[in-house]
Amino acid sequence: MKLSTLIKSTFATSVLLVSSLSFASNIEVNANGNDLAIKGYDTVSYFTKGSPTKGSNKFSSAYNGAIYHFSSADNRDLFKADPSKYAPQYGGFCAFGVTMNKKFDTDPMAWHIREGQLFLNLNKDVQKKWVTDIPGYIKTAQTNWIDIKGLTKEQIEKVYD
Repeated sequence: MKLSTLIKSTFATSVLLVSSLSFASNIEVNANGNDLAIKGYDTVSYFTKGSPTKGSNKFSSAYNGAIYHFSSADNRDLFKADPSKYAPQYGGFCAFGVTMNKKFDTDPMAWHIREGQLFLNLNKDVQKKWVTDIPGYIKTAQTNWIDIKGLTKEQIEKVYD
């Protein structure tokens, strides 16, 4: 085998590996087409202000293949210091949906913090159901997330529908 062929093959393999790893991380986070998580809301504000606050692209940070916006440099810096503390559970997908082996989008206004973790839901109606048994739903979602976190919505449908 020629050296140039070996180099080209190695390069092509590396490119495919890197692109597949990038894709794998994106299916674990609920982000829009621009990789923006939580529709641009400041995930730290849920903890510090006790309410959702719209973030700004002036203060942003990347985590798990998604971009998070913050309302201040202080919030961005808190996130950067410990992103797993502030990032929403289940990659920002609807917590109740995960109990049903689904990856639903979320409404940043339908949220709940439990034991220092942020949970988002599809909407306020779904959140009403979620709050009827949060500990039970978290237990189910934790188990289900292990199986679905690396799958696309289409793959989940093939397995669970």
